[in-house]
Amino acid sequence: MVVGTAHISRESADLVRSVIERERPDAVCIELDQQRFDALERQDRFEGLDLRQVIRSQQLATLMLSLVMATYQRRLGLELGVQPGTELLEAAKTAKELGIPVHMGDRDVRVTMRRAWAAMGFWRRLWLFSSMMAGMFDKVELSEDDLRDLRSEDVLSRLMRELGEAFPGLKRVLIDERDRYLAERIRRTPGQHVVAVVGAGHVEGIRAALESETPETPEAMAELDEMPVASPVWKWVGWGIPVLILSAIAAIGLRQGAAAAGESLWFWVLANGIPASLGAVIALAHPATIVSAFVAAPITSLTPVIGAGYVTAFVQSYLRPPLVRELRRVSEDATSARGWWRNRLLRIFLVFVFTTLGSIIGTAVGGAEILTNLFGA
Repeated sequence: MVVGTAHISRESADLVRSVIERERPDAVCIELDQQRFDALERQDRFEGLDLRQVIRSQQLATLMLSLVMATYQRRLGLELGVQPGTELLEAAKTAKELGIPVHMGDRDVRVTMRRAWAAMGFWRRLWLFSSMMAGMFDKVELSEDDLRDLRSEDVLSRLMRELGEAFPGLKRVLIDERDRYLAERIRRTPGQHVVAVVGAGHVEGIRAALESETPETPEAMAELDEMPVASPVWKWVGWGIPVLILSAIAAIGLRQGAAAAGESLWFWVLANGIPASLGAVIALAHPATIVSAFVAAPITSLTPVIGAGYVTAFVQSYLRPPLVRELRRVSEDATSARGWWRNRLLRIFLVFVFTTLGSIIGTAVGGAEILTNLFGA
């Protein structure tokens, strides 16, 4: 039995308890992986965050996207006086009270977020992130009646189609892949009678997969669990830009003299350093972080190994590490614009975003000017 729920609905929490108590299944499978389950159970989950390791492994963008998505859902939940994921915890709690085994049915959230990030191009990532950020601060109120309507199959089918049209790669990873993954994990859950508790948006896809007589092969499941690998094309592009810029400066030096090459190099430094440092200023970063943005951007723009945003985020985290009380209230602070600048963890995210954007702008402006000097001479 597949039970579809709304993750921010008190009514859903009551529903899953009543279903499990009535059905007394052999096992309960919930739409969580172990990491998300532990995070929901622990309110202090950010306190154990090794932020510098996250930055070193260049996972800050993924963590930030995950936080934004969770925060938006949390805002809607607060309107109804219920925490997101309450019905999943209620399912696990009810099953344990009845001595019923609980199984995690979802894919590792880190794999899902990495695959979702890789499935979108830069502009779609920017568009999605901007839309979600704006949505976090909009006043949105949903009643239980609204949520009941959203759980209806016709409405959800329309929403899934709209998501697929706007973000086909995102829908493939967040919905289609996970429908297959969840269905197979439910199929493999021990027991003749299993109750699966999942978000309503997955019900149609999961039921279709379960009704199929062809289960997922071990190879197919392994492929769904794979972390995305960067395309070799992007590696060539990543190294091609700095090679092009440095070659252009060298050519300017040969054709126009060392002074002209020096001017082009100096323009590159200023074009990258100024916007990146302004981004750090906008984020209200530490003065040393602002200086590091100016120094790092011209250098990191010439290598795809690391971006200016990660350098400045690391410096900011070292000079202004988040306090324990700020880590405890990060989800709350993330629901307001003011909170993003007040909370040190969120400010590190802002430093990362604004210095990265500044560096991108600087690379475009500086590169265009250097190429103009080369071919316009």
